[in-house]
Amino acid sequence: MIGVIADDVTGGTDVAAALRRQGLRTQLCFGLPAGLPAHYPADATVVALKTRTAPVAAAVEESRAAAQWLTRSGAGQLYFKYCSTFDSTDRGNIGPVLDALGEVADGHPVVTTPSSPEHGRTQYQGYLFVDGTLLSESPMRHHPLTPMRDSYLPRLLDAQSAHPGCAVLDHSIVSGGAGRITAALRQHAGRTRYLLADALTGADLYAIARAGAGLPLLAGAAGLAGALARVHAERSPSVRDGLAALPPLPGGPAVALAGSCSRRTLEQIDAMRSAGRPVHPLDPLADQDPGRLAERALAWYDGLGAAKSAAGALIHSSMPPPALRTVQDALGADRAASILETALGRIATGLAARGVTRLVVAGGETSGAVVTALGIEGGQVGAEAARGVPWIHTPAGLDVLLKSGNFGAPDLLLTATATAARSPA
Repeated sequence: MIGVIADDVTGGTDVAAALRRQGLRTQLCFGLPAGLPAHYPADATVVALKTRTAPVAAAVEESRAAAQWLTRSGAGQLYFKYCSTFDSTDRGNIGPVLDALGEVADGHPVVTTPSSPEHGRTQYQGYLFVDGTLLSESPMRHHPLTPMRDSYLPRLLDAQSAHPGCAVLDHSIVSGGAGRITAALRQHAGRTRYLLADALTGADLYAIARAGAGLPLLAGAAGLAGALARVHAERSPSVRDGLAALPPLPGGPAVALAGSCSRRTLEQIDAMRSAGRPVHPLDPLADQDPGRLAERALAWYDGLGAAKSAAGALIHSSMPPPALRTVQDALGADRAASILETALGRIATGLAARGVTRLVVAGGETSGAVVTALGIEGGQVGAEAARGVPWIHTPAGLDVLLKSGNFGAPDLLLTATATAARSPA
């Protein structure tokens, strides 16, 4: 079994989708579970934590506990999944968590790359590019919690890690295939803790995965995890039988909840509004009490009447950068985030009590707040509504779609909350 530790909820769904896509029976756990569900044997288990922006000590402790649980549960290889835009600060949390998990590396270098070409993330000569633009010049430079203003990954990781001196696995080596990568790994064994691997294509990731399939620990975005799953599936052909076991796409009343302020989520909100869908924004400047914000939103939803079942509604706290700066200047970034995440969690609980069976959630922190409020411990990974955005089928009968802010086409919220959900063509 592959055991994955993801640093946020939507990162967990993204990597779970990448594993499931290759036929691995994949279970997703939100937080550290008490034990493996006996009724669902798994080829891969993903533990989705909420450590991306947590205090460093807490992130390290939770990640180490998840690794120990996965190992006790039968994981033969660990994978630390972080965001493909390397979301972090000068203090972490990618470096400190890698340092803690690297205790299992047994002298082997930890190969890592945020490259995910299908999402427009590539690494070349140690620099991270987003849709062909340096990370530091992309919209990520304006991220409210982890603004990324440097594109050179060795410098970013060295600043965070207690083991500086990470090296770049240059594209000239990676493009030479698994054999050349394996030779490079031998050269670095015992003297280099981290190897940041260049990758421009899926073929590059596949070569890295073939060379690293026997390593105790790998790390990166969902791209490398998917390539690793492909290698495992090829070595265990029976795994492919899992592709035939996908549950059907869910139906039932649907509502979208959005908290991400990413450009793509804002486009998706505009698409909902342009299509005439019911839309209710949350205004933390008008009321700082999350309980009253939630009550007002739920009363609005109740007032929709028959329109509730005709098409999915949207409740959001997302806002463009100028408005976000105004809110953060007035309330402080942490307080504003706490108010809105608490409100959206209470709204999710109220919607479930009103018979909503499908929740589409945009944003990593928002997804974490919703999952926590609803007490969702995990579920079976199903079909994808967009690349890296799978439906999660919970034992309680609630189907959730947890979307990273930047993921999905502009019409994703529209299609995912339609009367009959559908997968992308």
